[in-house]
Amino acid sequence: MVESDEEYAPDASDDDLDAHQVSTKGGSARANRQIESAFNEVRRTWEEVEEGEDGTITKTIDSLLQQGKRKRTLKDTTPLQRGIIRHLIIILDLSAAMTEKDLRPTRYLLTIRYCQDFITEFFEQNPISQIGIIGMRDGLAVRVSDMSGNPSDHISNLQSLRKDDPRGQPSLQNALDMARAALFHAPSHGTREILLLFGSLLSSDPGDIHTTISSLVASKINTTVIGLSAQVAICLTLVKRTNPHSNPQKHYNVALDEVNYRELIMRLATPPEAHTQQATSTVDSNASSLLMMGFPSRVIDPKPSLCACHSRPTSGGYLCSRCSSKVCSLPTTCPACSLTLILSTHLARSYHHLFPLQNWSTVPWSHAMSTAHKHKSICFGCQAPFPIHPLRSATQILKATLPTKPAFSDARNAESASTEPSMAHLSRPRADSVSRRKRDEDQTISESGRYACGSCEEFFCVDCDAFCHEIVHNCPGCLSREGEIMARNEGSLQNGAAPEGMEGLVTNGERG
Repeated sequence: MVESDEEYAPDASDDDLDAHQVSTKGGSARANRQIESAFNEVRRTWEEVEEGEDGTITKTIDSLLQQGKRKRTLKDTTPLQRGIIRHLIIILDLSAAMTEKDLRPTRYLLTIRYCQDFITEFFEQNPISQIGIIGMRDGLAVRVSDMSGNPSDHISNLQSLRKDDPRGQPSLQNALDMARAALFHAPSHGTREILLLFGSLLSSDPGDIHTTISSLVASKINTTVIGLSAQVAICLTLVKRTNPHSNPQKHYNVALDEVNYRELIMRLATPPEAHTQQATSTVDSNASSLLMMGFPSRVIDPKPSLCACHSRPTSGGYLCSRCSSKVCSLPTTCPACSLTLILSTHLARSYHHLFPLQNWSTVPWSHAMSTAHKHKSICFGCQAPFPIHPLRSATQILKATLPTKPAFSDARNAESASTEPSMAHLSRPRADSVSRRKRDEDQTISESGRYACGSCEEFFCVDCDAFCHEIVHNCPGCLSREGEIMARNEGSLQNGAAPEGMEGLVTNGERG
């Protein structure tokens, strides 16, 4: 048997032993500096809690809640070309590594729950997209849910996974091959994506996985990996090769805790950026510029009839605009003529990614109490009253009227400060880190509780800010202003005057 390097060799000389010794010269100082810097950056939550005038910490709790809401709404609002028709395959790790309890209750149960929430949020923001689910266990790839646009089917199939226990080893190659086969017939006008939730540190593959990765690159499939244990080299290679135009840190992350795990998954609900690629020909570049879709109407039959999608008797459904086949729900693809069937509301909900609502700015007290905005004492959206400007407390007034300290006290303080230089040195990084965190929070949370739209300059509360950016994707102030302009234009047309903004156009050939 070949001897291992870790075995003890009694006949080794002193020179050989010295050659294998690890030098620690200079290492202890560097390690101490790293420990000190890490200690200074530790977030001391007990120092951030401030007691209010009433003796409670309600103000601190409210500020933390507002900070969480603003963190969700503050996003990059740069208008980019995005793929609103997405085809996504979710690959779940169902191996024995998912039984670990570092994520409560277990990795397996938490992944199933977060996947259910992700599917609901995904179809809320991408109503004309489709999802398929694949699992990895016992060295095989298991089809959990077929590619479809019905979130109820996916959630019910995920619920059935709770009955089984994770077991065996995952096979990343088999899962990627199955995902590529499912995305092979996806139309070219949509995106092809794979989301891998990988909890293991190895992959039991039957062949060369690099050949499978090359096939994914040829099929133009983008891959995103979320690890639960540690970063794996083959996953990093997969992300780098399938996303050549993006930073790998965007598409490969390791979850730190339950909250971070949920944020990483929910971040994928937003459509990815469409990177410009060199087309092989002009015909291929213009082939997917137009897409034919059908907008069927709902019908209710007096007697149940079979639907074309499930072959089940149903009394209600939607008739295809081309072949009049009945389907159960929308959006979907007609099983008879392959026409994409959607509603107009689905298409309208997909456009908010292309034209995102701009982030609202915080309003300081000096701007909120100015003469031009002093009358805005309630939220424009929910009509809730804004907080009143806090007056200076009696303590601040007394401090302003008290005489200054005598000179000997300043000299005594200076002498005591000079005798304790080490304490000041230890407390300075802590104060700097706390002040830096407070400065970052001040840029996120408004001290007056008001957030202003840059277009209509109306004030809103933090709840309306979160609701408008996450659900409505429109500003109530801007929409009401457009309604007022349209009403004034209709009135001016009835009176024979030129509409607002069109005074310079030609009227009866008299003005140009």
